[in-house]
Amino acid sequence: MSFDRRYRRGVAHEHGRLSATTDHHRRMLWIALGLNAGLLVVEVTAGFVFSSLALLADGVHQATDVVALGIALVASSLVPKPGSARHTYGLMRFEAIGAQVNALLLVAASVWVIAEAVSRLDDPDSVDGVGVLVVALVAFAVNGFSAMLLARGRSHDLNVRAAWLHLSTDAAGSLAAAVAGAAVVAFDARLADPIASLIIAVLVLVGAWQLLRDTTNVLLEGAPRGLDLDALEAALIEQPHVEAVHHLHVWELGSEVPALSVHVVLDGEPTLHDAQARGRTLKTMLATRFGIEHATVELECHDCETIGGSGHP
Repeated sequence: MSFDRRYRRGVAHEHGRLSATTDHHRRMLWIALGLNAGLLVVEVTAGFVFSSLALLADGVHQATDVVALGIALVASSLVPKPGSARHTYGLMRFEAIGAQVNALLLVAASVWVIAEAVSRLDDPDSVDGVGVLVVALVAFAVNGFSAMLLARGRSHDLNVRAAWLHLSTDAAGSLAAAVAGAAVVAFDARLADPIASLIIAVLVLVGAWQLLRDTTNVLLEGAPRGLDLDALEAALIEQPHVEAVHHLHVWELGSEVPALSVHVVLDGEPTLHDAQARGRTLKTMLATRFGIEHATVELECHDCETIGGSGHP
């Protein structure tokens, strides 16, 4: 089988696996999008009717949820597409770009909420506590359920993780808004509303920072988080007939899709056939021990001979 056919079969297998995974993610994203779009209308309307900044803050975050889910859906349709002559690895990086846009939206929403909450601390508005409590509990239930739908895919897909992060922090924010509503009902504590808004904003900023850190690492071709490069290099060197390793580079094509390139110096004077066999062994080790299936291993030695002097492996 020619290299070109083997390469295309490998790419097709990889994208087939991605497609099956993203089909499930896409269904969950559509359900979450429908629920959150409806909740957005309810929260924003209730925020104005009940004069609650906490509900409006949660509504603004809800709007970023809807945008985040939309971006995640677009990304989930692009990531599985096979490579082309122009984009040989496909569009896997789009998930990192989409997730980073989501993180920036979270930061912008948090800054607005913080500014508005601080302005209300000195003169808090009168709030309908019962209305805030009821709407916040409904929002908590919707966001919690939506987050549960996406929970399984968050460790494998940056965009699903971004959407899950939006929904999880919004669920926590809705719970804070519910507590504020209860405080208003029980103690007429009008300060509870802007304080709850500040808590929501801080929760969102923490999550946004983590997401920005991870997406930036992908876009800057940093090594995958949790991968020990020293252990990786040691694993290569300890393989039979490996004398030295240099020019080791590891990066991520997308979530859970690491790639590697390395120069490996072999000992002795192996034939070209032996060198190729050792290269395959190294790639198998990288795939099984470190989950790196996209590996380019450049083999070096003092005098690689061909079999029988024919010039063919």
